Amino acid sequence: MKKKTADAFTEYTEALPEEEREALKEFFSDFDLRCSLPKSGKRRLRKDFEDALLFYARAGVPFGEALRRIRPSKLGAFYSRPPVLWYALEDSAKIYPLSMKHGEMAVFRLSVYLKEAVVPELLQLALDFVIKRFPGFAVSLKKGFFWHYLDTAKRRFAAEAESGVPCSPIRLSRSGSPAFRVLWYGKRISVEFFHVLTDGTGGVEFLKALTGEYLKLLGVSFPTGEDIFDVDSEPRASEYENAFSKVKNDPKSSGFVDKSATQMSGKLSKVKPAAVIHFKMDADSLKAAAKQKGATITVYMLQRMFLASKAATESMDGELSIQVPVNMRKFYPTDTLRNFSLYCWVRIPLKKIEDGPSLIDEIKKQLDERASEKSMRKMLTMAKTLVSSVRYIPLFIKQPVASAIYGFLGDKIFSNTISNLGVVTFPKEIAEHVESMDFLLGTASSNRAECTLVTTGGIATFTVTKNTKDPTFEEKMYELLEKDGIRIEAEGSGYYEY
Repeated sequence: MKKKTADAFTEYTEALPEEEREALKEFFSDFDLRCSLPKSGKRRLRKDFEDALLFYARAGVPFGEALRRIRPSKLGAFYSRPPVLWYALEDSAKIYPLSMKHGEMAVFRLSVYLKEAVVPELLQLALDFVIKRFPGFAVSLKKGFFWHYLDTAKRRFAAEAESGVPCSPIRLSRSGSPAFRVLWYGKRISVEFFHVLTDGTGGVEFLKALTGEYLKLLGVSFPTGEDIFDVDSEPRASEYENAFSKVKNDPKSSGFVDKSATQMSGKLSKVKPAAVIHFKMDADSLKAAAKQKGATITVYMLQRMFLASKAATESMDGELSIQVPVNMRKFYPTDTLRNFSLYCWVRIPLKKIEDGPSLIDEIKKQLDERASEKSMRKMLTMAKTLVSSVRYIPLFIKQPVASAIYGFLGDKIFSNTISNLGVVTFPKEIAEHVESMDFLLGTASSNRAECTLVTTGGIATFTVTKNTKDPTFEEKMYELLEKDGIRIEAEGSGYYEY
């Protein structure tokens, strides 16, 4: 296959007029100046340019325009400079590598659906161009003596055809292994992140920039500004600050410890996730349904999730607890692309979960209290205290203990999760090419479902990442939402190997 590709590019080059062959030589001379990767990495990166040129030739893009779109100057100095940066993990991210177990890892996925099939050659080159603007993602997870840390990895990062199960663990065993992956399938572009890198906010900015650069290579022009990063601008130091360090400790601390929650029924899948279900809803009708009940969209979805979760468990007693991530940026404005989220939870006894205004009122009350700046500051103080108490314990002792504690308690204090990223906006020139987005959380050990919500272009996508074959939860959610007049298009992955 490699020989065939090389032959195709040689044939393409030989067929060019002499003037264009000279221009191509200058083009790759410029590339050589901007790439100091090891031989194999440089060869793969050069091939990305060759594949893009072959695509442009097949698509009838004029030679000069093709060279302009993929000019080597778009690489910046990223591939020509040695790796020197490293990043300490912020307190909220330190638990993720400590709690890794075989087959389990805190991975989340963000996807954008375009109106035309993805061109792999251009997506790859878009990634080659974009990564320089996100140096905090161009890293590899390393073990220090006391803590893990992120070390710069100067390499060619690959955009690959999707073939496996969503949110599968990312291999970190090799030196320079990336902590994220870019995937494509049909009209979909997906980025999966190990949570040590970023949270949903940072992940959205990366996906938007990647999508924009990809469309730019297709000839779409758009302004950069508040809605999307200029990938040719210099990264700002504030984008990679540990924003948690700026939050003052609270005199009191509280947080993580809680009793186990009731879990939904259904046999746990050996393959995680067992399936992925998307409810694509008209955003206006969702907003109207929430308003009719006097609730925000998050409160409304929580109420429906409690009712559906109750229907999906055989337990008669106990409490359901739904985790709600909280974006700390709403309390402490920052440019950071790193993790700056904590979580709270809403906990309600099964016997009190009934459809009606009282359930809405109780959810509102708990969210107002537990998702407040004061409560979050107390939780962060607890996190800092816990991290500080073990800072001088060697990592080889810390890791197995933390993994055992997380496996014993961890997600068992929650029944489910709802993470609402809110409304994602694109410049209108890009929005014209985007159909929708979705957001997936990787499954936890014992929770039968993890839920997310993201809205763009008037479509709100509610996603259920399944950890069981039992369909009760999503069937009840569909019934409840439809009863409220919300128009839904349900899509599913089907069940993976079970």
